[in-house]
Amino acid sequence: MAAVPTDSGSRPAAGARFFCTAGRGLEPFLMREVRARLAATQVEYISGKVFFTTCSDLNMLKKLKSAERLFLLIKKQFPLNVSSVSKGKILSEIQRLINDDPESWLNAISTWKNLLELDAKKDKLFQRAANPPKRKVEENDIINAKKLKTKQLQVLQESGECSLEKQTEEETQEQGDFLTEREKSQEAFQNDVVKAADAKNQKNLTFRVSCRCSGAIAKTFTAQEVGRITGIALMKQFGWKADLRNPNLEIFIHLNDIYSVVGIPVFRIPLASRAYIKTAGLRSTIAWALASLAEIQAGAFVLDPMCGLGTILLEAAKEWPDVYYVGADVSDSQLLGAYDNLKAAGLKNKIELLQVSVIDLPLPSESVDVIISDIPFGKKFKLGEDIKSILQEMERVLHVGGAIVLLLSEEHHRRLKDGDQSSIPLSSEGSHTGEPSIKKCLKPGGKTGTSETVSSSFEASSQECLDKTPPFGSLVPVECHKVSLGRTDAFICKYRKLHSLGL
Repeated sequence: MAAVPTDSGSRPAAGARFFCTAGRGLEPFLMREVRARLAATQVEYISGKVFFTTCSDLNMLKKLKSAERLFLLIKKQFPLNVSSVSKGKILSEIQRLINDDPESWLNAISTWKNLLELDAKKDKLFQRAANPPKRKVEENDIINAKKLKTKQLQVLQESGECSLEKQTEEETQEQGDFLTEREKSQEAFQNDVVKAADAKNQKNLTFRVSCRCSGAIAKTFTAQEVGRITGIALMKQFGWKADLRNPNLEIFIHLNDIYSVVGIPVFRIPLASRAYIKTAGLRSTIAWALASLAEIQAGAFVLDPMCGLGTILLEAAKEWPDVYYVGADVSDSQLLGAYDNLKAAGLKNKIELLQVSVIDLPLPSESVDVIISDIPFGKKFKLGEDIKSILQEMERVLHVGGAIVLLLSEEHHRRLKDGDQSSIPLSSEGSHTGEPSIKKCLKPGGKTGTSETVSSSFEASSQECLDKTPPFGSLVPVECHKVSLGRTDAFICKYRKLHSLGL
């Protein structure tokens, strides 16, 4: 059932109202994640956005993996009426987003302030517990150094003891200097957060407006014009000051033919920008979605036979650490990049890398629990082998009951779905045309969004597509999602092995 956009100015008593932006097709993954990770309620979606209510703190919100950005919701309502009205009336409607319900803005600012202040306090408490005062550290080190010197005096010559004393004092000083610099850096960060929080109740709060406009509204106003109109209204209503370079607060507005959404970015850096990834390959949100669909269990053997830069394995290992991971690739440069990524993420001892061909894996039959991989589309990397040979080798090493999760191009997915499994070249440069029947299956709920029942709706629609998909050997399709990779679309497909190849 479609959810009608409503004004969400009032805050639920049980928690704050948020929304995340997500790549097209990742909405069901994000909905599952916010329910599981944040115990979120009132979960609903509209294309590219998931809305939810939660009591979770910033530390938990930071852990969302399938979202692009996180926002504190101020308003969600029907689209602005731009048909058969003058430009002046449209301008008035934009201003009414602020003037008609200023309390919703003040409530959102108050919630944002409380989130930041609580997070800053927790960080300070953690740092105090983790880092004792520098003076005490130095005293303990000096006492230990004196004890060591006394023992050395009994067995070493005078020249040796002097050298030892000098070395110990230098090491103690270096340790103290390191702690001082780290404490200064952490204290400066915390002070910046607290200052930003304290500024919210002041008239000198600075802000900027970021806008996205599409559909009918974009034909009348540019995003810059909407931003200027909104900014003037905010300055008049609350007395805030505009600052485009380094504001305390950013206001996000998205206007289109389906809804009007206004929110505050909770973090300046997008959630999808992983600090632990040195060289970007596959989009991190897509990689995490692939891993999440695999239902990885502790102690499992997980393989990516075409690992590239290792993004899928890295995302999986961060989320499910107690697992044996192996990445394989035939390319030297890709494996070197993967090693650099794993080293930067502190996971080089958690994931083993092998230089082997995907159609000749040095693994016993039925030895792998889970296989996750991004099948190359052929535009950048060409393997020279067909997808049938690749799937046959994956099928061989996977044990009965195990799962395979693949990212497939539209061409590969269509060939497999239609049962044409012979000689499907990975170097195909064919156009990525959409499939109306698949789009219909994977986009339930209409344009306005869905409510809590979205998961069952997605599963029912997905199953309708899968029922038309023939099994491949002992592998049968379980789940399928169409997702956007930017300029092209792809399919995340899950298969399960039902029986041994000999049966």
